[in-house]
Amino acid sequence: MDGDLGDFLRSRRARIQPEEVGLPVHGRRRVPGLRREEVAQLAGVSVDYYIRLEQGRGPSVSDAVLDAIARVLRLDETEHTYLRTVARPRGRRERRPAAPRVRPGVQLLLDSMERTPAFVLGRRMDVLAWNALGDAVGGFSRMAPDERNMPRQVFLDPAARDLYPEWAAVAAQTVANLRIGAGRYADDAALCALVGELSLKSEDFRRLWADHEVKECAYGVKRVRHPVAGLLTLPYETLTVPADPEQTIVVYTPEPGSETAERLALLGSWESAHSR
Repeated sequence: MDGDLGDFLRSRRARIQPEEVGLPVHGRRRVPGLRREEVAQLAGVSVDYYIRLEQGRGPSVSDAVLDAIARVLRLDETEHTYLRTVARPRGRRERRPAAPRVRPGVQLLLDSMERTPAFVLGRRMDVLAWNALGDAVGGFSRMAPDERNMPRQVFLDPAARDLYPEWAAVAAQTVANLRIGAGRYADDAALCALVGELSLKSEDFRRLWADHEVKECAYGVKRVRHPVAGLLTLPYETLTVPADPEQTIVVYTPEPGSETAERLALLGSWESAHSR
């Protein structure tokens, strides 16, 4: 995923109008947002230095310079972290990353949450493990192993637009979260292949990927139209596994006594009886 740094910086400076940062505007501008020399001036670095940085051929860049550029481009905390990641990629290439495995203790933790849907995502947003109610909501056990991937499901499964009533918001969130992983694991061949496949097969993914939005989906609310349980409103929280920081536990946390909680209880009972 070469070129991420330059593409990201160009997309961010295109959002900032000169008058927003106190710069005079003279005549017609050929490009939207700030010019490279304007970013350099405001960040206190030479124009040549900034151009080389945006082209990905600059020297090792300091935190102070990245902080100054983040300030000029008004990056939020997630974008700032992403900038640091892509500006200083890992030096050692990861030829064959080990296949992700979920520890038995983590699976026991999932299974202990009998009334709460939960599952584990890996670095590529692959679904690595789940509990019974998580499976009842997501249907992971009925998918082929290579289909257990959230971006692939959102963009390549025709049923996704019916499954997610707010599909556009889910799609944008998915891409913004995937881009964080793409910056963090730039040498992951399987992750690069996933981005390539989605770019080739989905026009919506190509458009959203080109926006260079970065956002961690640490918590929020997802609405799911389940074929058995009906419409579910699912607040969620995510927890990083301390011993396996590339793995994230996603837990749906509906309000006790809510309609969704009642529907989940019925769904769990239905799935249990159906499986027997």
